[in-house]
Amino acid sequence: MKEIFTGGAPPAPAALAAKVRTLGPSMTRSMQRVAEAVAGDPAGCAALTVTGLAELTGTSEATVVRTARLLGYPGYRDLRLALAGLAAQQQSGRAPAVTADIAVDDPIADVVAKLAYDEQQTLADTAAGLDTAQLGAAVSALAAARRIDIYGVGASALVAQDLAQKLLRIGLLAHAMGDPHLSVTNAVLLRSKDVAVAITHSGSTGDVIEPLRVAFEHGATTIAITGRPNGPVSQYADHILTTSTARESELRPAAMSSRTSQLLVVDCLFVGVAQRTYETAAPALAASYEALAHRHSPRSR
Repeated sequence: MKEIFTGGAPPAPAALAAKVRTLGPSMTRSMQRVAEAVAGDPAGCAALTVTGLAELTGTSEATVVRTARLLGYPGYRDLRLALAGLAAQQQSGRAPAVTADIAVDDPIADVVAKLAYDEQQTLADTAAGLDTAQLGAAVSALAAARRIDIYGVGASALVAQDLAQKLLRIGLLAHAMGDPHLSVTNAVLLRSKDVAVAITHSGSTGDVIEPLRVAFEHGATTIAITGRPNGPVSQYADHILTTSTARESELRPAAMSSRTSQLLVVDCLFVGVAQRTYETAAPALAASYEALAHRHSPRSR
């Protein structure tokens, strides 16, 4: 697990809770205690020194500092400032408390309300935590690609298909690879002008990591869309786009709830590429709309 602050602007207060939710599962247990404490009581923790927070969580000062750096802050002082900002937002009502999990006996109206809140929070968390520099680099690579292969299995396979279809509509050569063996055999043919995209919420899906590794080793530009930026997939990714996930429940596992944030990243990539390639993308979109309109026209039957 990477614990070194990599530079750049620290996350805004609104992104702190999203960072904790995203990175928490990949932290050590002691670091999780620190992360859970700051997310659960930002106002109280903001008033503590590094020694005080270490004592509160039963950890060490070094663990507190490592947690701060993993969350994107140069040091504990910067984390305290973000905690104070988050506490102020919560007190003003701009950062609502987390709703309860969906229960088996919940009325359908409550299910709708809870799911709507979770979806909104997931999108907000993903937007707050998305590295726009990484996103811009990924867009540039896709816009200039000779060929684009996209890997995903399970729920992520649906997202891979969505990205491939969007890119095809603007004239790019993109394929969603759902078969693990076909993914690897095609990855062998990728070169420096090609792009490979891996979509895996866990960051550890072997059937997705293996073709990305092959593409990476053959010189293709590689992109990972993942909820675990410190997972194994990051070893073979030139650009990492981090997604957030709605809270898991018995009725809604992570593999299902992750799709919302993945689709947001896909839309960001698509719009960015369409902007970069507008002179060719706009006519391609117009042609596809016209073809579909003609197909559904009564005269074409």
